[in-house]
Amino acid sequence: MGLSGIEIFKKLPKTNCGKCGVPTCLAFAMKLATGQAEIEACPDISEEVKEEIGEASAPPVRTVIIGAGERAVKIGGEAFMFRHEKRFENPPVFTLFLSDKMDEETVSDRLTRFNNAVYERVGVVMRPELIAIKGDSGESSRFEALAAKVCRETDAGFVLMNEDTEALSRTVRACSGRKPLIYAATGNNLETLGNLALEFSCPLAVKGNNLEELAGFAERLVGMGLKDLVLDSGARTAGKVLEDQIIIRRSALMKRFKPFGFPTIVFPCEMTDDPMKEAMIACQMMTKYGSIIVLSGIEGHSIFPLLLASMNIFTDPQRPMTVEEKIYEIGAVDENSPVIITGNFSLTYFIVSGEIDSSRVPVYLLIKDTEGLSVLTAWAAGKFGADTIGVFIKKSGIEDRIKHRKLVIPGYLSSISGELEEELPGWKVLVGPREASHLPAYLKQLSQQ
Repeated sequence: MGLSGIEIFKKLPKTNCGKCGVPTCLAFAMKLATGQAEIEACPDISEEVKEEIGEASAPPVRTVIIGAGERAVKIGGEAFMFRHEKRFENPPVFTLFLSDKMDEETVSDRLTRFNNAVYERVGVVMRPELIAIKGDSGESSRFEALAAKVCRETDAGFVLMNEDTEALSRTVRACSGRKPLIYAATGNNLETLGNLALEFSCPLAVKGNNLEELAGFAERLVGMGLKDLVLDSGARTAGKVLEDQIIIRRSALMKRFKPFGFPTIVFPCEMTDDPMKEAMIACQMMTKYGSIIVLSGIEGHSIFPLLLASMNIFTDPQRPMTVEEKIYEIGAVDENSPVIITGNFSLTYFIVSGEIDSSRVPVYLLIKDTEGLSVLTAWAAGKFGADTIGVFIKKSGIEDRIKHRKLVIPGYLSSISGELEEELPGWKVLVGPREASHLPAYLKQLSQQ
């Protein structure tokens, strides 16, 4: 059991300096206890206390970082079996598989598809994040050349896979600044790869032929001082992998079995030759409980649904997705463009802005902070009423951008139009349609008046 917020607070400097981004040490301690902050955010704490608190307040499944810079990814950090208990923390990382037996054209084509697989959904950018590079040819020069090509042509993180420890060591040294995941420590090379990972501070995958062997290997590596491990149970059938994943997660969370307190890697690409079945297995692994999911290829028709499902599952259900409160200019706006207001729930924004864009009528879209609530819910909660909208309009600066004084409000808020005109002297409040799909026709009619 981790430390409580009060127990953590007793070990903090109690300066209330705010350097961690939280106003008080007590508030910071409470965030640490609930996993909403990291101890590294406090600059004034000693390394000894930092290690003590970090260890005690860490989630049962350790957070592991792969890669460097903006493309570094976090995996693990989980504390629950089921999303409805609270939330899941770090979504699975979809990973492209490359072999050094592939010809140059195939590799280039797969890398291009990987780099182009970037999607935006309700303001969230989704993409595959890692590339697994495997030495199948037995020629170290081909493996090293493939790794070098990946380094040149993408800034993504990667997994280095080779049974030839000498070739693997040379490649890790050449790419150490990118912090790759080294794959994989087994009974034959445990100490060699363990020392390699320690030398370059890289995460290390550990593979066993079964769960008992995997636990033993992980325990030995932890004893060597390694903290950032990724587990591979060795199973390569969908049913067995599913069983192993559940046992590993349950052991870490419910039994606090430390050798299994690490994220996992799974290989749907090695379980079937059917691309559709591979996508189905990947979906299964996403929910139960693969952290790195290695795919044979990145195709839009399969990777986009997987990314979208992952986003839905790993979005915090207690925290609505929002967009920034400000004035959004849609199209080539001028001083005569209509002004529309709505809340900052991200789905509302993207639906409304999409319909405005399709109308081809330039519009100032005012987004007011409603704490991610929908229009009616925000109104009922007192966050989107005439008084709050009136204050926002006056402070927004929209009056300096337009000649007219007309404001379009959502149709569901028609009852506040009169009250809002009282809050905004000189303004005329227009009631827009209830459904966003009716906005194009409404705006075209409005622009002709």
